[in-house]
Amino acid sequence: MISQAPAHEDAHEAHHGHSHGHGAGHGSLKSYTIGFVLSVILTAIPFWLVMAGVFESPAVTATLVMALGAVQIVVHMICFLHMNTRSEGGWTMMALIFTIVIVAIALSGSLWVMHHLNTNMMPMSPEVMKNMP
Repeated sequence: MISQAPAHEDAHEAHHGHSHGHGAGHGSLKSYTIGFVLSVILTAIPFWLVMAGVFESPAVTATLVMALGAVQIVVHMICFLHMNTRSEGGWTMMALIFTIVIVAIALSGSLWVMHHLNTNMMPMSPEVMKNMP
């Protein structure tokens, strides 16, 4: 196996297979701290929205929770996986776009399935449901 280690990596790392071979940065304490703080905030806001009952409409709450979850996925990809337009010759950006498309399909598909299950499997009104044992 021939490895093409970047010039800044020493021969020991390349010899033992620890070479990353991509020249991408591994982030700094600042980027990890920013990612951690954003992740905590993006987790706390949906928790507060649900627990405090901020909106009367469950659809609005669910939409905001899903939107904040999608934003958190992007924060993780940028701050912790170091995906940007420069690393790996731009291929990580293609992976980011692919991930965004897959997440959009998964979220919209989940909402569609839950809506149809609610419509077709729960024909009762909320008042009737409250009186059920």
